[in-house]
Amino acid sequence: MTTAASTVVRERRGSRLDAAWAGASPRRQRLVRAALPAAVLGLAAATRLIGLGEPDVLVFDETYYVKDALSLLTQGYEASWPEGADAEFEEGSPGTPPLEAAFVAHPPLGKWVIALGMLALGPADPAGWRLGTAVTGIVLVGLVMLLAHRLLASLPLTVIAGGLVALDGNAIVMSRVALLDGVLAALLVLALLFVALDREGSRRRLAAWLARRRAEGRATDWGPALWARPWMLAAGATLGLAVGVKWSALYVLAAVGVLTVVADVVDRRRAGVALWASGTAFRQAPISFLLLVPTALAAHLLTWWGWFATSGGYDRNWVAEGEGRRAAGILSIVPEALQNLWNYQAAVYRYHVGVTSDHAYEAPAAGWPLLLRPTYMHYEELGDGTAQALTGIPNPLLWWGSVVAVLVLLAVLVVAAVTAARGERDAAARLLARFGGGWPIALVLTAIAAGWLPWLLYPERTMFFFYTVVLTPFLVIAFVMVLRAVLGSADDEPYRRRTGIAVVTVAVIALVAVSAYFLPLWTGLPVPLPFLRAHYWLPTWV
Repeated sequence: MTTAASTVVRERRGSRLDAAWAGASPRRQRLVRAALPAAVLGLAAATRLIGLGEPDVLVFDETYYVKDALSLLTQGYEASWPEGADAEFEEGSPGTPPLEAAFVAHPPLGKWVIALGMLALGPADPAGWRLGTAVTGIVLVGLVMLLAHRLLASLPLTVIAGGLVALDGNAIVMSRVALLDGVLAALLVLALLFVALDREGSRRRLAAWLARRRAEGRATDWGPALWARPWMLAAGATLGLAVGVKWSALYVLAAVGVLTVVADVVDRRRAGVALWASGTAFRQAPISFLLLVPTALAAHLLTWWGWFATSGGYDRNWVAEGEGRRAAGILSIVPEALQNLWNYQAAVYRYHVGVTSDHAYEAPAAGWPLLLRPTYMHYEELGDGTAQALTGIPNPLLWWGSVVAVLVLLAVLVVAAVTAARGERDAAARLLARFGGGWPIALVLTAIAAGWLPWLLYPERTMFFFYTVVLTPFLVIAFVMVLRAVLGSADDEPYRRRTGIAVVTVAVIALVAVSAYFLPLWTGLPVPLPFLRAHYWLPTWV
């Protein structure tokens, strides 16, 4: 049989699923495209909102952020609450925040999100403490699906990616407690979605510019200076907001800047721009910097609006009250309020790099890939042989599988680079395409690297495993990229295609079963002590 004939036979014998989907009416296809993601969002809402008020006490660092949020609502800055304030919150009578300002280690935006939930349900309701982060957790699932679909252009893989995040313990728990990291995760996924959209737009503008210049017989040596990049502005603003939740987003901002420059170099080289390296370095890179960084700075300063609009915040009057000197020389033109904020942030930096206190659940970043020490947010034995636990153990199979997937993607990049260096560019492109393509892989791995590697620079600093919730969306997408390669394509032999579908189906069923097994520990349901102990797969999880 000829090659052409074999291709026809394969197409006719393609998977029944593909044929059924292709034969469905446009209206039915639109309905399915809307219904499946909606079902995933419904699942995310159920796992995040049902029983949100349990436990009805402040857990872990809620003791800081809930009180900070109420302070922001009432007076625009974080107050220094007296001892015993936690008990008043838990009794349903939080009282009025004191006027004295508190030194806080994190910017205010994440606490404003918590404050919105308290504004909706009241500060006396434990569900109100957590509503803001719970809604953000649902939004995170939707953003993961948007990003996955933008990168992989596959409805089944999009739904799998969203479903795995909707059912992951780390993501669930960080949506059910009033902490900052879930808000940070949502903003980072949104920022990377904007980066993906910017790459699509910049490629179109580059191609249009080159076509126009070549048609006019004009030089294209350096390539264009692309200022019209609205998605880059959006990414910068979103990353600035993310820094307004936690400083660690600065590393992602830097990584996005580097990734953008590298991607511009690759795109210009592939498009046939002669001076692709210098054209990017001296023409486009400065423009990208101006689109990204000042926008991020402006958005970040906006998150401090409460501190600027009032006079009682920490260090708000540092210069005026004689505690510090106004800057001299050219820096004297900087407004006094910004000088006060700079001094405050310098103190916060000194605090962050010096945090070395011991904690029962501290987890150095080097051990995160192995899932050595997940964080217990709450534990209480109820005296009847049961206990109420709230622990941020992710779905173990998903976590370890995602770590393996990252290693697979790194290996794929290396093999593709070596293959391309040998002159086999088509083979390298086909290899990358099986996993979604070089650019999607680079985007996801960059986000993972920026969210993990910087923590390795501070081995003495106290840190916790729940910080990894910012990695979870990108780890899941990396895992789904490997599932894509396992699935194969409609052009594969029928047996290969059926086998791929079967393997992926079994993997997804296993992951869902493990999530169902751990769900009581992620939602604070009382469970028998033997059942609880059966979930300690590693001795360090206790």
